[in-house]
Amino acid sequence: MTSKNLSTDNTPNPAETEDAFPSHHLAEKTTDEPLIRVMALHALAYCERLFYLEEVEEIRRADANVYAGRRLHETLDKGPDIYTMELASESLGIRGKMDCVRRHSGQLIVYEHKKGKSRKGVGAWPADRLQVLAYTLLLAEHTGENIDESRIRYHADNQTIKIPIVMNDIRTEVLAAVERARRLRESLERPPVAVPEGHCRTCSLAPVCLPEEERFVRGEKNDAKRLFPPDDDRRIIHIVEQGASVRKDGDQIVVYLPDGAKKALPGLAISSLVLHGNVQVSTQMIHFCAAHDIGLHWLSYGGNYVGGLSSGAGPVQRRNRQFQAFQDSIFRVNLALKLVQTKIENQLRYLLRATRSEGKDQRSEETDKCLAAIRIELQTLNQITPAMPERTINGQSDSSLSEMLDKIRGHEGMAGKLYFSMLPIIISAQKGDLMHFAGRNRRPPKDPFNALLSFGYALLDCIASLMATGLDPCLGFLHTPRSAAYPLALDLMELFRVILWDIPMIGSVNRGQWTRNDFEITAQQVWLNVAGRRKAIQIYENRKNEKWKHPVLSYSLSYARSIELEAKLLEKEWTGQPGCFAKLRLR
Repeated sequence: MTSKNLSTDNTPNPAETEDAFPSHHLAEKTTDEPLIRVMALHALAYCERLFYLEEVEEIRRADANVYAGRRLHETLDKGPDIYTMELASESLGIRGKMDCVRRHSGQLIVYEHKKGKSRKGVGAWPADRLQVLAYTLLLAEHTGENIDESRIRYHADNQTIKIPIVMNDIRTEVLAAVERARRLRESLERPPVAVPEGHCRTCSLAPVCLPEEERFVRGEKNDAKRLFPPDDDRRIIHIVEQGASVRKDGDQIVVYLPDGAKKALPGLAISSLVLHGNVQVSTQMIHFCAAHDIGLHWLSYGGNYVGGLSSGAGPVQRRNRQFQAFQDSIFRVNLALKLVQTKIENQLRYLLRATRSEGKDQRSEETDKCLAAIRIELQTLNQITPAMPERTINGQSDSSLSEMLDKIRGHEGMAGKLYFSMLPIIISAQKGDLMHFAGRNRRPPKDPFNALLSFGYALLDCIASLMATGLDPCLGFLHTPRSAAYPLALDLMELFRVILWDIPMIGSVNRGQWTRNDFEITAQQVWLNVAGRRKAIQIYENRKNEKWKHPVLSYSLSYARSIELEAKLLEKEWTGQPGCFAKLRLR
């Protein structure tokens, strides 16, 4: 045993401690059943959902409480009578690291240090108690000595809680927790949110779990207290210079430009790198991105999505659940219906807003006809009721559900055609002008306006949000895999085309921001050059930073965070409480 720092775990935020020691230090295992971390038992006693997210889905995030606990760890006294031990027990099924073991009056005592307050000033919190009991069993088995007492020191109120030890009783208690942990680890379903709200407010995984949104859907609250961050302090970096390369230098990301210049960026302040066209990236840089949860995405020079980096094996359970859910045809039809209804309603609301200057009674007959036709498409969709949202077939054949899905796509296509037919009315550019729009065309775009539309749709960060959520973008419910594009990313994109690109892009056209120098124009196609790409990216990033209030959850967040929130709410449709996905509406 060697003298080391004391433990600095903090209740009530059990997500702050990662795996404390490498597996090669553990005792030899004789079965295929992996040992359970003692800190995982701490999470289990605190919240079963937290245990599942950390131990099964391998989602661990540090927040302010985590770093506060680490700072406490650094300030605690180190003395010759303080020992640290790493132990594992096959019979108990657990492993853990005790940062503080002392011998007092001939007796071994396990100490745990917590930065928070004790329970009402007189007791230990259940999760802390289970943790110290598990460590006590490990120590007793390892040393063969009888241990009568363990202690928990709460630094916020300077209380030391003594835990009396009765070996048979605590062994029964710990083994019951281990058995529960094993059952949860074998399950494909996340446990429900079943802890007091106070537990969620201090949990670092609340932005993943979205507990307040579940309580809101269950009708337990009139509004959802926002635990999901309104902004992402990290930046998305687009690299559009052809021939540039990206390398790693310590914790810095260094972009080397073709003219010999270079630009250093703080790596941990970056959320995603988007590489457009001929941009090289080093192997070390790829490893750095994977280790620090930095998205890495490749786009072709023409703006088509090529691929992205997805690190680790954590999303296995999440993707299994997604695959299982999408096997149900009725479930997929219901999701598609909600999505298309939202898309068409937002198109209609934007057109109504954009033509408001004409006056309700002064709109042209053609404008009124188009608006009425879009309303009819929306009303027809609202009358489609494939089934209740339970994932059962209820006697309907797959062929009839497939026909229903085709009908939904048909109404979406007709509404989209009407929508684009009205854009020339709200665009200031006239026939013969550079930015005149005479109808949608793509693959490749034939005019600057369509080139802008296509490039902007490729910028939508749906792939990154789906990967961050742990979903498989290859498994969609509305779009079919007909090209290299990811179906689920195309599905999610439908919610944001109007909000995140059409509105700001049309605004930039009407302000006269675009010139011939922003485009490469040939007889066959039109695309943005480097200057045009920079301008489009700036317009898009500015729009993402704008704040808005969610119409159902009633809290404010940036548009950038809205994409990730919708990806998480989509996952809620088959894990936890469904009902909040695809509710965002233009006002």
